[in-house]
Parts: sequence; C-alpha cells; structure tokens
Amino acid sequence: MDTTNGDLNRKLRMALVGGGQGAFIGRVHATAAVLDNRAALVAGALSSNAERAKASAPAYDIKPDRAYGSHTELIERELALPEDERIDFITIATPNHTHFPIAKAAVDAGFNVVCDKPMTFDLKQAETLAEAVETSGVVFALTHNYTGYPLVRQAREMIQAGELGEIQAIRSNYIQGWLRSRLESEDQKQAAWRTDPTKSGAAGAFGDIGTHAYNLARYMTGLLPAEISCNLKTYEPGRQLDDYGHAVIRFANGALGTVTASQISHGRENDVFIEVDGTKGALSWRQEEPNTMMFRRNGHPHALYTRDPNAPHLNASGQAACRLPAGHPEAFFEAFANVYRFAYDSMVQRATGASFETRDTIYPNVYDGIDGMAFIQQCVASSAENGAWLPFTHAAQRP
Repeated sequence: MDTTNGDLNRKLRMALVGGGQGAFIGRVHATAAVLDNRAALVAGALSSNAERAKASAPAYDIKPDRAYGSHTELIERELALPEDERIDFITIATPNHTHFPIAKAAVDAGFNVVCDKPMTFDLKQAETLAEAVETSGVVFALTHNYTGYPLVRQAREMIQAGELGEIQAIRSNYIQGWLRSRLESEDQKQAAWRTDPTKSGAAGAFGDIGTHAYNLARYMTGLLPAEISCNLKTYEPGRQLDDYGHAVIRFANGALGTVTASQISHGRENDVFIEVDGTKGALSWRQEEPNTMMFRRNGHPHALYTRDPNAPHLNASGQAACRLPAGHPEAFFEAFANVYRFAYDSMVQRATGASFETRDTIYPNVYDGIDGMAFIQQCVASSAENGAWLPFTHAAQRP
C-alpha cells in the first residue's frame, strides 16, 4: 500500500457516481483517480438505471455489496459502515442536471466531492452548493482538467510572477466539429443530453466547452472579469441550444479577453488553445500539443518551452505537475490526475484534523464552479439582448 498520503498512511476510498456502460468520462475519472496509487475505487452507483448500475460494477472491480442502484442508496449504505471502512470521497461523472442533487447530498453527508463541470445546472444551485460546502467543511474539487497540464501551471506561475508584465489581451478557444450534424436525432448518447436544455442547462457548446476556455483564461491569468458581451448561435436547424459562440470580456485591470467555442467546425477535435499578451512578453499553449508552450518577446528569439521536470526553465509549479522525464508525452489522463493529486492533499489534511485551503487552491474548487455558472448565465443573457454589455462580477470569484 502506498504511504505517501501524509499521516493518513492508507489509500483514500473512492465512490463513483456515473460512468456505467457506454459512458466515457466516468472511466477517465476512475483511471486518473488511482494513477498515483493514493486512492482505491471501492463503491459506485454507476447509472441512473439500477440494473445497469449493478451490471457495470464488475468492469470497475467494485464488489457486489458496494454496487449501489442510486446515489441515495450509496450515501445511506456507506454512512452505515464503520468509519474505517466507508468512503472518503464521491466522484460525480453524470450529466449536468444531476450534479447538484448528488453533490449536495454527498456534501451534507460529510463526504468530500470531486465533480465534473459545469458544477450545477444554474447559478442559484451553485451558490446553494457553495454554502453547503462551507457549512460542512468538506473538500470540493471541480474537474476543469486542463488546469492540470504542467505547462498550464508553468504559464500560471510565470504570469503571476510578472514575467509577462501587465496582461492586456487573452484569446481562449475550444473548437470541435463533432456536432456538425444532428447526432442527437440519431440517439447518440453523448450528443443527446448535451443538446437537451432540460439536461445540459441554458447553454450548449458554451456550457459544455466554452466554460473550459473561460476557466483556462481565469486560471492562467488570475484576472477578474468586470463586463461581458456575448453572441451565441445555433447553426444546426432544430437544435435547441447553441453550437457556436463568441464572448468578449472586459477585465477589471483594463485587459480584453475573448472566448470562442464551436462544436460545428469540420475536422476539429478537442482543440483548446490560448494566447496571452502582456507588456513584457506573450505566450501560447495548445491542448492537442500539450507538452510545448511558446514564449515570445520582441527582439528576442522565440522560446519553445518543453515539459521537462529537470530543466531549469521549468518553474516549481510546472515541475510539480510532471510525472515522466522529458520526451515521454504526458497528456489527458495525467492532467486529470493532477486535479485529483492536489485535492487528495486537502482530503488528507481534513482527515487528519489539519486545516486546509479552500479558496486559493491549485485545483479548481467550488468557487470556480460558481464563476463558471455565472459565465454561462451572463453569456446567455447578453446574447438574448443582441450582445449587450452586462456586468460580470461575483462575490465568489477569486483572483
């Protein structure tokens, strides 16, 4: 057994909600969560269908007596176990409209939570959930997984250290093409719920992937937004939610930012890319080539930063997110695992009675979840008013 979990001296015990037969992201969570050998998946409610939930359990090596038919059964049965047997945290990998009831029940029961994004169905639910987290004192992590890439954390530390000077412009994008046709009309599972406003929420592409682009800009720069203007578009006839959109953000320091999200661009897969311009330099990073980052300064050769934990150009934050030597690609699973890795540190601190940070965390937290829901709400509202400039500030936003 791994003994790196601080003074806990055991693996954290995990339960997974969602991730049953035919799911994608649940398996990603299950893989990333155990990558560092600090946790074990021991329980689950893997589907909203009780029979499918229990039938899916063997694929995760979950024993029959801890394969539950619903999240409510999971919580009730786990609470009935002795404290040294019950789970430490619940991972939520389900469609958007189910996040809040599952997370709220878990938090109220005193279980730590790792939740997929967007955090809730709407802003009101996000605020209610944050209050519950504050009351219970649990660890809450939100899997904006792109924040886990080593060079994203490298960029964040460079920006916060002033290496780019004052940040003046940010262009953050997430471009896909998989919804160019109406897959939802063919009962494609992933498309069906993402394009259904009763399950996805008020936004389509902007809720699904635009939130990632926005979060990446906020995470890297720490800039606080002040106003937002947005235009959302639905290009596929009959589709109920947006499949393309642009947002322009005025930040409190005077910087301008843009967020573009598309799910109808031919040939594009998961093209997340960001450019940040400062008075002293500029950088750019692309998720499909995550192990390199370009840093530019006028009058100097362009610098290509590579993910190398032993290189002097990599700062402490970038190094801490690396697992492999240079030249061995590190990507999606490892970035996901970095969200878990640092959330585990907080879970161990909580379990051992130590204090832990709740707002200024290296992993996205419940306040970032509120920020994301506020982004969706104001984008939809602005677009409904033909791109009107709306205030975009929230008490939960962190620098």
